[in-house]
Amino acid sequence: MKWVAFFSQTGSEILEISERLGRLPDRIVMNNDMDRKLNPELVRIASDRFYSVRSKPTPFEYYDHIQRDDLVTLHGWLRIVPPPVCIRFSIYNGHPGLITTYPELKGKDPQKKAFELKHPIIGCVIHKVTPEVDDGTILQYRSTTNIYEDEESLTNALHDMSVDLWFDFLTDYLEENELSYPP
Repeated sequence: MKWVAFFSQTGSEILEISERLGRLPDRIVMNNDMDRKLNPELVRIASDRFYSVRSKPTPFEYYDHIQRDDLVTLHGWLRIVPPPVCIRFSIYNGHPGLITTYPELKGKDPQKKAFELKHPIIGCVIHKVTPEVDDGTILQYRSTTNIYEDEESLTNALHDMSVDLWFDFLTDYLEENELSYPP
């Protein structure tokens, strides 16, 4: 079993989680549809683990990077995973919206929605990925009072909360499944 992490943005969340765990993902997959700056520290320490797929990968591109028993995590993966892939593998998504309380935060830009709707409570979840967007079983969540006066502060708070949530989830998962430290 290996840990395969997917991302579409900078990879900063993966770096922060890895630093806390003392372990990098075995494989880091990014889609190359965006003109973005990758986190330079993640590139420096993990460039040999990077793989790139097209903007909208086919199920076969996922199959190229995932084995049946791999732990697959999504960190700002801005793509809908095709149903055959969701069904075939155990995939977990971090979502920066408290969909346990506010189902309207499913989908794109939950931080922006939470800010605009002035939700009194904000939070993050980790859920199992299913063919329906942000609809799988919620495995862990965290929440706090919304004290943030601007969207950037709220987004940063949710990012930090997400890193904490992933750390706890991955620590438990890696120990339960005896996934070696560190590869």
